[in-house]
Amino acid sequence: MLPIFKSTKNVIVKLDDFFDAVDESGLLFLEGVKNYMKGRDNNFGQNIKTIAKVESKADDLRRNIESDLYRHTLIPEYRGDVLRLLDKMDDLIDRAKENLVRFDIEKPDFPQELHEGFIELTKASTSSVSYLVTAARAFFREVKMVRDQLHRVYYYEKEADSFADELKRKLFSGQMGIDLSRRQHLRYFIEHTEKLSDRAEEVADMVSIYAIKRIV
Repeated sequence: MLPIFKSTKNVIVKLDDFFDAVDESGLLFLEGVKNYMKGRDNNFGQNIKTIAKVESKADDLRRNIESDLYRHTLIPEYRGDVLRLLDKMDDLIDRAKENLVRFDIEKPDFPQELHEGFIELTKASTSSVSYLVTAARAFFREVKMVRDQLHRVYYYEKEADSFADELKRKLFSGQMGIDLSRRQHLRYFIEHTEKLSDRAEEVADMVSIYAIKRIV
């Protein structure tokens, strides 16, 4: 257990709240995609409002944790790693919110044949975020458990890649009868959804290195 958990309970609570926010952002993104695909406009609009609040809360928590670490001279040997980790995880929330806002602004028109596949892509991408959160919690509490959770991050990142490739093959197969500009527009949303898992994988690599440094 990191020394931070032996000194300031307030920071522990803030870290837990921050990780909750990251996890919630992924769940809201998934729910938002489902509502968009099913034409539930009111629910989709509420998803955007909620994820914006989650983003704002996470930003405040990250700043407060950073301030606490410096003000109370906590974990100086790990401080840089922890702050970089929180910053990168905060970016995942930003990306999830930005993706929902893109749907709201650009209103992509997905053929019915792609709805299920796109939802599966979103599930895989957000699952990678969820398991990253679990790995990050383990880094602070039980570092030996980090590896198992990171394996799941990498698994779902590969799943997201697979779903994205399949969607793009269907999209550009020429069998859907939609014009090139629309196909390119939809590809843009497929790739941005896939990139959420790519970013989770990048942060997972950081957590892996930090965990090794703690164990050695």
